Amino acid sequence: MSVSISEAAARRINKVVGDSGGAALAVRLEVLGGGCSGYQYKFGFAEAVDAAEDVVVERDGARLVVDKTSLGLVDGSEVDYGEGLMESGFRIVNPQAASSCGCGSSFAVKE
Repeated sequence: MSVSISEAAARRINKVVGDSGGAALAVRLEVLGGGCSGYQYKFGFAEAVDAAEDVVVERDGARLVVDKTSLGLVDGSEVDYGEGLMESGFRIVNPQAASSCGCGSSFAVKE
């Protein structure tokens, strides 16, 4: 199982981790129950990594931490980052998602 990080997402992860002043080791991606489609993505800082429970994905020095439970719901996904006039943020291209809400922060899994 794996997740990939785009070049743009790697740049953004490196920036936000650097801006944390050493408080964060990486960015953490979690999948939680809820949202308008059943599951929702949550991004935060990873201050620690549990080798037994977490998977660390790296690109260009950027580190993304995903817990093994969440990994099953985002397997094969790419984490990207985009900026536009109306919004900016991380986006996930998730092949496990059957549908997602309009803002892209929640999704339903394929049966």
